[in-house]
Amino acid sequence: MQEVIRTSDLAKTYPNGKSVFAGVKLSISPDQRVALIGANGAGKSTLLKCLIGLLPSSQGEIMTLGESFSSTPSSAQLYRLRRQIGFVFQNHGLVGRQSVLTNVIHGKLGLPGSWRAWHHSLAQGNWREEAMQVLSEVKLSEKAKSRADELSGGQAQRVAIARALIRRPKLLIADEPAASLDPAVGRDIMKIFSDLAREHGITLVYTTHDMEHALNYSDRIIALKAGEVFFDLPTRDVSRAEIDNVFQG
Repeated sequence: MQEVIRTSDLAKTYPNGKSVFAGVKLSISPDQRVALIGANGAGKSTLLKCLIGLLPSSQGEIMTLGESFSSTPSSAQLYRLRRQIGFVFQNHGLVGRQSVLTNVIHGKLGLPGSWRAWHHSLAQGNWREEAMQVLSEVKLSEKAKSRADELSGGQAQRVAIARALIRRPKLLIADEPAASLDPAVGRDIMKIFSDLAREHGITLVYTTHDMEHALNYSDRIIALKAGEVFFDLPTRDVSRAEIDNVFQG
């Protein structure tokens, strides 16, 4: 079974010479749900962005969704990658004055015919049907006609998940998706992420500073510490002591 992501001797160094990480070797298989953890400044978000070509790496090789590159992918590779990846970040980036339905259909932007995705009234019928389906999956179909700026933080993040899912991605990338939410809402968001990734056979890679989210919603945990992979283990094999060691000086 071909990996979704593979890296060899991956490194990232800032222009001032400071190393973020080095020697990173990863192999992520289809359908895995992977939590990426580490202390603040460990390089979690930087690594995530390097893996999908949003930031250049300094050394090593990356293969993501069949596209192999060093440093950065070509413009053609980046286009192909973006067509296969769904993104959810801490800042959900919704257009507040537009409806929830339109914001979900915005997930089609960048795909063929995507000029129709600027507003739900322009979108073809099957796109509107898909948008309503993914809104149902995140339990928010009753808000389809509401303006996005009327939503709570948790509801807005569920819309962001729906916007990512409408792309029918092979890989779902989430960078601290529940960081700005209260604990109960954060758990709901992570359960939605985890369950939908499993149901749709989507590989999920997410960063988190909440160790309960790492332990409860992943199949595998990769820990970064001091610029290296500290451990890379099935979640069931990760002990509290090992997690504590990640954050100890």
